[in-house]
Amino acid sequence: MSPVFPMLTVLSMFYYMCLRRRARTATRGEMNSRRAIESNTRALPINVEIVQYAKEVLDFSSHYGSENSMSYTMWNLAGIPNVYPSSGDFTQTAVFRTYGTWWDRCPSARLPFKRTPSTFCSQDYVELAFEEPVYPTAVHILETYHPGAVVRILACSANPYSQNPPAEVRWEILWSEAPTKVNGPQARQFTPCIKQINFPTNLIRLEVNSSLLDYYTELDAVVLHGVKERPVLSLKTSMIDMNDIDEDEDEEKFGCGMDTLNKQFSIVTLREWPTNGYFDKLPYELIQLILSHLTVPDLCRLAQTCKLLYQHCCDPLQYIHLSLQPYWARINDTSLEYLQSRCTLIQWLNLSWTGNRGAISVSGFSRFLKVCGSELVRLELSCGHFLNETCLEVITETCPNLQELNLSSCDKIPPQAFNHIAKVGSLKRLILYRTKVEQTALLSILNFCSELQHLSLGSCVMIEDYDLIASMMGAKCKKLRSLDLWRCKNITESGIAELASGCQLLEELDLGWCPTLQSSTGCFTNLARKLPNLQKLFLTANRSVCDTDIEELAANCTHLRQLDILGTRMVSPASLRKLLESCKDLSLLDVSFCSQIDNRVVLELNANFPNVFIKKSFTQ
Repeated sequence: MSPVFPMLTVLSMFYYMCLRRRARTATRGEMNSRRAIESNTRALPINVEIVQYAKEVLDFSSHYGSENSMSYTMWNLAGIPNVYPSSGDFTQTAVFRTYGTWWDRCPSARLPFKRTPSTFCSQDYVELAFEEPVYPTAVHILETYHPGAVVRILACSANPYSQNPPAEVRWEILWSEAPTKVNGPQARQFTPCIKQINFPTNLIRLEVNSSLLDYYTELDAVVLHGVKERPVLSLKTSMIDMNDIDEDEDEEKFGCGMDTLNKQFSIVTLREWPTNGYFDKLPYELIQLILSHLTVPDLCRLAQTCKLLYQHCCDPLQYIHLSLQPYWARINDTSLEYLQSRCTLIQWLNLSWTGNRGAISVSGFSRFLKVCGSELVRLELSCGHFLNETCLEVITETCPNLQELNLSSCDKIPPQAFNHIAKVGSLKRLILYRTKVEQTALLSILNFCSELQHLSLGSCVMIEDYDLIASMMGAKCKKLRSLDLWRCKNITESGIAELASGCQLLEELDLGWCPTLQSSTGCFTNLARKLPNLQKLFLTANRSVCDTDIEELAANCTHLRQLDILGTRMVSPASLRKLLESCKDLSLLDVSFCSQIDNRVVLELNANFPNVFIKKSFTQ
């Protein structure tokens, strides 16, 4: 028989199998999906697509709004659009807490971690659940004000509505890009080109970076397009699903290969190499300096090249400062276990965003700190939803030198657990934004942690009497330099007086959205006179701020750099001119929704004071 005939037979069978798969896919799709559309160039000619808005907001790192309201909160991302296609500042949208670089230029700014990969620039995130798991074909993000903050879109293999949690949770990047400056604040529908993934999802995560924005970005809704059956590639390209071929490559791109990091951590045997090249000639300290510029996954890869570099890459001195936040989707108990021997001298540790959905257990976290916590000075645990009372107890017992603790948005920690923090008398920075800390625990912390210099209590809704808290700060926390009381609901002029009298080193004070403070009581005048070192003062949404307050700031707080008086009706252009003339270092002035400050005034002030960013928001 001619050799041509067996080849023709194989090709015929291959083509027959392709046709059967195509028919089977079309049949299932027509039965299970909502509406049929023409597919893209890579998929089959006809497929079925589901279009759905987010059903629920599952998790987020921060938001501008209150915990007891819907205005400017992440919860506005659930459901159909409220605002789009209108542009402007609307309370019905989702808004993150910060924008621009202003928060990096104030006294409370924290030093960045070294070795952060250049590809990781996310500052905030929000996770959205959808009704039906689909293979995504498109994601539409409806941005209504100052767009351009979204830098990464991810999909998760776990179904948040499933009764049976999966043995393994996978995250895949659908799209990623560095922050970009968008011309103009107008609304837009952002539809990046996403990659195909090999599992269905109904959990989408948006990560944002607002550093290039002139104001808060506002998101209205997220639309997920997808198909129930996995798209099959067109015969014109290839019948092989490229996701199966490139899976390892994509995993390596996500988090610099953190999916294989556990294997790299555990490698103890190395091939015999005849020589270590010229590295034998270099001083040990010089090699250490060179390796200090590598990311953690790169260190793990380099450790496999030769025994000399293995020794250097496992040296605990390489792990004095360690940030695992860029690899949050790949960090688990096994990762921490393999890192233990390398982190015995660690001083700065960033586990923010890690460990959720069972990736890190309480026992795994506890074992790691018991081995590596003795020298720890700084511990970042933002959005660590695995944390409970046992974890806080272990932190206080194993980290005697701890000076900085970040529990921002750790809203799963029970109120009574915060009592343990009072045992860490060396604390200088404590961030409790959006936690369930209660008054009794906080009073104990303030009483025993007298070294505190930076304290964040923003959106802590379970504190009943902020006047009592302010009084304790004034009495015990004499070294306080920055204080965040954002959306504290009941502080009055009495608490402000105690605070100003006792904490005269304050350089930063956030009293935004504190409705019980009234200028007529003299509280803001008292602040200006008692706190001459103020560099940042936020009086956001306090309609009572008046010319007298601004003039007192101009006379007494000449080091002022950032001032937010959004929403006041009683400040005139004349008092602002006095402030700008007196405060030569002023760089940010937010006069959004100030009824006496129109666009003409803003243009005039910008012309006369070009070094000051004067923000005037609008709604249309």
